[in-house]
Amino acid sequence: MIHFLRNGWQQLSLYLPVVLMGVLAFGTYWLVRSTPQLLPADSPTPVRHEADYFLRKFSVKTFDEAGRLKSEVVGTDARHFPDTDTLEIDFVRIRSFGVGGRLTTATARRAVTNGDASEVELFGDAHVVREALVDDTGNSQPRGEFRGEFLHAFLKAERIRSHKPVELIRGNDRFTADSLDFDNSERVLQLKGRVKGTLLPVPHS
Repeated sequence: MIHFLRNGWQQLSLYLPVVLMGVLAFGTYWLVRSTPQLLPADSPTPVRHEADYFLRKFSVKTFDEAGRLKSEVVGTDARHFPDTDTLEIDFVRIRSFGVGGRLTTATARRAVTNGDASEVELFGDAHVVREALVDDTGNSQPRGEFRGEFLHAFLKAERIRSHKPVELIRGNDRFTADSLDFDNSERVLQLKGRVKGTLLPVPHS
């Protein structure tokens, strides 16, 4: 039984850096294993888009080796779909601490993450905030916000895309556009469509 529990945690730790659902996965796996087969083993079973487990009013936290909070996800409801290997979360709020302790938060009415947690889609009042930070070289990185009805975040690549109208706020600067492609690793921002921007000078101390 300990072996099954360990496997459950290892499989479901892939969902978002903040979503660890091994206990529920273990329970589902145990129930499936314990239920007598109704069909012969060689009979193909059609795959349907149906959830295999649910969560309700949950909060899950992860910590690093030093015991510091690494990430947290809060939601009202969540559903896992095995056919697409995706997790859907309603009224989600995510907090994640990156390199250097920079805090990123994300909220939306609904979120969908893929199996290896490399992509997260935010639907409805999507809002992503990266707090200001002074890096190890002393350079200041201002607070950044992304707002829209849809945001598609690629976590490993540090990239955010949207094919719908968005608003970007960086420090005192503000932009709106019909679509967005932001690559943080390459420091490249592409705004398309009806683009409007307000740039304010940085005050000198």
